[in-house]
Formats: sequence, structure tokens, C-alpha cells
Amino acid sequence: MIVNTILFDLDGTLTDPKLGITRCIQYALSELGYQSPDAEELHWCIGPPLKDSFSQLLKTSDIALVEKALSLYRSRFSTIGLFENLLYPQIVETLKVIKFAGYKTFVATSKPQVYATRIIKYFSLSLLFDGIYGSEFDGTRSAKADLISHILLAENLSPSSVVMVGDRQHDIIGAKRNHIAAIGVTYGYGTEEELKTHGADFIAHCPENIPELIIHNF
Repeated sequence: MIVNTILFDLDGTLTDPKLGITRCIQYALSELGYQSPDAEELHWCIGPPLKDSFSQLLKTSDIALVEKALSLYRSRFSTIGLFENLLYPQIVETLKVIKFAGYKTFVATSKPQVYATRIIKYFSLSLLFDGIYGSEFDGTRSAKADLISHILLAENLSPSSVVMVGDRQHDIIGAKRNHIAAIGVTYGYGTEEELKTHGADFIAHCPENIPELIIHNF
């Protein structure tokens, strides 16, 4: 089957959310009485499910404490952090090229769907996507493999017709567990080594590489 659908991760792939995410993590930790790491020390938190990140940051498996941190994070993120965010250069042009070439496009993010929808709307990208998929606040579909499986089912997509584009190992692992091709991007928060180690089929070093790789290889 010919590839006709592209799934895009959000954080680190379409937008650079560093400021908002790191500030909200720092706020949550501070409110709980913990010492907050510098923003540069929190880059690893961009992409993976936040529940896992807070468990590591707080060095705890106490679900109640992790949920409290998550609640504090969301209280700031939903009003301020959401918009402390930047589109990567050439992303709009890249999406337009892919849409013009006839591909269906979906956002596939571990971020709660409510936030993802607001971010896509804020950056006026809504018309460039056929749908936006994210997690639920209770953590449902925060694992990328679960999310991709849900999208395949909801949109009646064959795995061989889909490519996942993302910047972290979670995107690649999620794609491979669902038997779909994956393009890793290095301008986000994952390294080329991380992406290749987990099975990325191709590597894009800038947004403009993405449509080139899709059109010439699939």
C-alpha cells in the first residue's frame, strides 16, 4: 500500500515548547517545596509523558504526589505555559507542501488533546490538519504506542499507509510497535543516535527535509 497519511508529534517537532514546559515544571516543583532545576536541565522532560518525568524529578512512586505536581503544572500551563511556545522555522511551509501533495495529516501527541487543539488553533494551523489526537487528563493514550493504535483504529488506517514524524524515542518506539514507518527529526529534543537506535527509518535535520523524505521514499 502507498503511504497517504502522516502523523506529526507536536512538542519538538511542530513547535518548540521549551519555555512553557520548563517554567511550568519549575513552578510545580517550587510549589511543592522542591528545588527546581535550571531550564537547561529539564530538556529531557520535553516529549515523554509528564507523569513519568515528575516521578523521576520527585524521586518518588507516590501516585498522589505525582498527581499533585501534575495538577500544579496544568494550572499554570493551561493559562500561561500553553502560549510560551514557538513554531519551528519553515513548519508552516512544510505542512503546506505535504497537504498540497495530497497527504492526510494528523497531530499525534502525548500532550492532552485539549491543550494540543488550543495550540494548533493558536498558531493558525487547524486547516493544515485532518485531525488532532492527544492523551486524556487521566493519562489514557499518553503512551505513544497506545495513541497511534487509537488513531489507526479511529481513522481506519492501514499501518503500511502511515508515517510517524517525531523527535524522541517515544515517537519511534510507538511507530514501530504499530508497524508503521518513522522519520526522526533532529532539530527537536532527541539526538540522531537516540532516533536511529530505536529504529527511525529516516532522519530529517530540518523541517524542509520531511516532505523530501516522504515523497522520495514512500
